[in-house]
Amino acid sequence: MHEYTSKIRVWGLSCPGFPEEVSRARRWTRDILRGSPLAEDAELIVSELSANAILHTASGREQGGFHLALAISPQVVALSVTDDGGTSTAPKTQHQDQDAEHGRGLDMVSALAQRVIVHTSQAGHTVTAELFTAPKEPAGGHPC
Repeated sequence: MHEYTSKIRVWGLSCPGFPEEVSRARRWTRDILRGSPLAEDAELIVSELSANAILHTASGREQGGFHLALAISPQVVALSVTDDGGTSTAPKTQHQDQDAEHGRGLDMVSALAQRVIVHTSQAGHTVTAELFTAPKEPAGGHPC
């Protein structure tokens, strides 16, 4: 194996901010992760994060868009959606009542992913959800 060969694979997809692009992002994710036990969870996460970008940021405005990145390593599948910003607050979980019609999306993402990271810059927000490919061992090295 060549010393510069990485075991990490990264894909990117840029989409205009139209609602129908959410299904395109979902299909794209499903195609890349075909056969992975994480494919369904990843597809749901991408759907939710893409829809949030379109509904709650400048990504859904005329000329808006969002960018999806998918990174796969032997330990983790990381899904990132970057929006066009235009809001004064970063995405956050809201712990809505289960009967609420809106506001539960990031809570769902947090429930599916082992870690959710929100990064804010002048260009917009990036929400990254990480799905671990194998359960982490407890501190001490061996599962009980």
